[in-house]
Amino acid sequence: MRLFCHFAALIAALTWAIQPVSAQSVLRDAETEALLNDMAAPLVDAAGLAPGNVDIVLINDPSINAFVAGGQAVYIHTGLINAADTANEVQGVIAHELGHITGGHINRFEEGMSAAGNISILSLLLGVGAALAGAGEAGIGIMQAGQRAALGKFLAFNRVQEASADAAGAQYLSDAGLSGRGSLAFFGKLLNQEFRYYRRQDDEAAFTRTHPLSGDRIARLREVYQRDPAWDAPDDEEIQQRFMRVKAKLYGYLSTPERTLRSFPEYDTSVPARYARAYAYHKSAFVDKALAETNALLESDPQNPYFYELKGQVLLESGKPDEALTYLRSATSLSRNEPLIASMFGHALIATENQENFNEAERVLRAAVARDRFNPFAWYQLGVVYAARGDMPRARLASAEQQVMRRNYPEALRSAQAAEAGLEPGTPDWIRAQDISLQARAELERLRDR
Repeated sequence: MRLFCHFAALIAALTWAIQPVSAQSVLRDAETEALLNDMAAPLVDAAGLAPGNVDIVLINDPSINAFVAGGQAVYIHTGLINAADTANEVQGVIAHELGHITGGHINRFEEGMSAAGNISILSLLLGVGAALAGAGEAGIGIMQAGQRAALGKFLAFNRVQEASADAAGAQYLSDAGLSGRGSLAFFGKLLNQEFRYYRRQDDEAAFTRTHPLSGDRIARLREVYQRDPAWDAPDDEEIQQRFMRVKAKLYGYLSTPERTLRSFPEYDTSVPARYARAYAYHKSAFVDKALAETNALLESDPQNPYFYELKGQVLLESGKPDEALTYLRSATSLSRNEPLIASMFGHALIATENQENFNEAERVLRAAVARDRFNPFAWYQLGVVYAARGDMPRARLASAEQQVMRRNYPEALRSAQAAEAGLEPGTPDWIRAQDISLQARAELERLRDR
């Protein structure tokens, strides 16, 4: 039994790679999400998927990785954005992941697991039989060979799926009129990383890999891409400029101020450099320097909602919510009430502690959650407004919305039941409280059955 359990644990470790979302944090930013959606849009269309039905989700993780984990969502690590030099490189990755979605690879994952498990169980039975017959060493050998065969079959199944996603991704890039140059460049980076960490590229190493050898993938894809009419297609200059801004923004937000200032020294007056430094100064509590960078950004593009958002954020988080209102109101208007930006505006209205601003905060926040229900920060702020007004049933409903998103089902159930008890039956909020109660109860029962 120990050998079989060891194999199960090994497979569980391997499957973590396609199910890591619950162990990592999702990073949400209005500008980054808008860019990733615009980058993915032509590929989603080429893949025959409905526009707006594919989510591109950013994961706060420094490793170079992207994955799908069920549904129509592509998860991209911040480390991948940082490693890419062009938007086209990231589009190559998105195209590959869309190949997994259209191929139904997550749904077919159990096929590979089942085949591997059958070999493992058979080898276990044969090994036990040999051991009982007196051939102890032979029995152990049979079982060990069975585990290796099972692992090899599972990994081979996974490599076939990866090759299929490579081919589909190449087709989607072609149909979208996007060059495969970025895809090849990114595979080249992966290959260099493997050489750096001494990962073997021979046939023996191929047996233990979840993906085809990077060198083989590059050779195969280069032949496909270079024959494609889109090979010489120029990169979209506007998308590339936006990509460089977002890349610098994420670097400034996630890295230490010291590293950011080394990477983007003060003599660099480009927009990406100013963006990164604004976050570095803000994190270091150098408010005047952070505002100087945001002012320079606004001078370069007075109609950019994200620059207004940044200045409002610096002022708000520096204890100046009244001053932040002007900039966050402009950011909300220029972004056409983008929910994440509107949430910050609502927060600033509440942070003024001026009761006259609370009615506007409620309108702004209700509009934000109506467009994006998966925004726990907005629900929290809305709960603050309701609580300040003495409307505790709706405050509890807002808490339930947050808690169910965070998978805190016991608290979500209690909050939803309290909200339901205090709301007028038949109203939309009362019905929503019932829905959350049912969802939380079902999840608790499912977890208990496990």
